[in-house]
Amino acid sequence: MKPILEVKNLNYIYSVGTPFEHKALDNISFSVEPGEFIGIIGHTGSGKSTLMQQLNGLLKPTSGQVLLDGEDIWSDKKLTRQARFRVGLVFQYPEYQLFEETVYRDIAFGPKNMGLDEQEVDRRVRDAAGFVGLTPEQLEVSPFDLSGGQKRRVAIAGVIAMEPEVLILDEPTAGLDPVGRAEILGNIEAYRKARNATIMMVSHSMEDVARLTDRLLVMNGSQLTMDGTPAEVFTHAEELVKMGLNIPQVTQVFLQLKKLGLDVANVYTIEQAVSEIKRLRGGAVNA
Repeated sequence: MKPILEVKNLNYIYSVGTPFEHKALDNISFSVEPGEFIGIIGHTGSGKSTLMQQLNGLLKPTSGQVLLDGEDIWSDKKLTRQARFRVGLVFQYPEYQLFEETVYRDIAFGPKNMGLDEQEVDRRVRDAAGFVGLTPEQLEVSPFDLSGGQKRRVAIAGVIAMEPEVLILDEPTAGLDPVGRAEILGNIEAYRKARNATIMMVSHSMEDVARLTDRLLVMNGSQLTMDGTPAEVFTHAEELVKMGLNIPQVTQVFLQLKKLGLDVANVYTIEQAVSEIKRLRGGAVNA
């Protein structure tokens, strides 16, 4: 299958030629298949957000390439503009970027900028609102009258309304309560299934990425240090902890088993793992 996105030897340096010069991305290369759900993890300052902004043309590489369907998005101004619609980016805390008088107009902003006719804009607004669980009545109210979680949905709907083939989300559940987190993640998964869209999600929640994603990219010190399935990546738990990352609870349990000398390959569920730790510790466990 032909990759929808390819990143080749990508480098990005902030404030070139000044005392504040900083290399944010160091020789990054990877490809993304259509329909994949990819998680991006890494400590604060590792380059995750900078990388996301490269993928839809908000930032231009210092060197290297970003290819969309095999074409360099910076080789032509038209391709750069198309990339910003075909690769949708939802920033962290996107609700702070709402500005229109009604929810409808906020969601419609992107499709209108695409030059679509009024009927098509209306269809996209209502479809996007449906994906994120907004009612027709809510479309007519001010976004500033909504709860924090509802504002987040409006902001995500505004990107979804452009019907991007690749949807990139930077910490989409940050600051939400457990119910809000579950709803937003459900909205994202619904869009993925309905549109066969490719999803890339930056997250600090190891449980979320372990449960939802097909593949993980691990950023550390401006470099891509790991690329594999969640199961493959979390086998390197000690390395992830050294990078300052949390690891899923089940992986923490398996680490305890490993320290106790148990062959983790023989443990298939977290319940079995906890049972083994209790047995080896004489009944006391804090997993």
